[in-house]
Amino acid sequence: MNLKLNWRRGTVKNMVHTLGLGAAALLSAGLLLGGCSSAPDLTQAQALQMIQAKYDQTPPESATVVVDDLGMREGLAAKYWTKIKEYPNRYWGDFAFTPEGKKLLKLTSPGAVIEWRPASFSDTHFSVRMQTLASNRFKAHDISSVEDETSPGMATSRSAYFIEGVVLNGAPEPLQKIGHNPGNTLSTKRQAEFVLDGGAWKLQSIR
Repeated sequence: MNLKLNWRRGTVKNMVHTLGLGAAALLSAGLLLGGCSSAPDLTQAQALQMIQAKYDQTPPESATVVVDDLGMREGLAAKYWTKIKEYPNRYWGDFAFTPEGKKLLKLTSPGAVIEWRPASFSDTHFSVRMQTLASNRFKAHDISSVEDETSPGMATSRSAYFIEGVVLNGAPEPLQKIGHNPGNTLSTKRQAEFVLDGGAWKLQSIR
């Protein structure tokens, strides 16, 4: 009789222990599944909006413009500068900014005289660098797909490439044409990094 009772007690004890282990395993699985929930979606439009919002909050800056042979001729036609000295070889010259040109541009190097010194009469690669006086903002466009940095759908950081373009705000058409001539880099490819913060995506950095 005592043997039978002890056997039943042992069986019940083993069952309780087994059930406890099972419950613990189920609880652990639930916690793991809960911790592995998918991150919220981050679309290209949302990413681009965050990048542009960052640019809109950044103080505007002046832009550097590379002026080549074509740009010099366009600037002369627009009366942004005028020739004040011609050299015997006839392809060197010194140019001064006109009152209109002084409102728009200045040289990045010291001085106010544009020293035009190409290597030959047919040299179309010589250029000078100027800086706009008006402040300009960046415009983000052409963003790529937003990619997870680690495991797909589970990452806490994502990134996307995009084009950062300089907008010559209010610049006259001749200056905009000069700014978009070959040799200028008014558009640059950048990478934006996003992180998950409190269940929502935020822009971490642009590089």
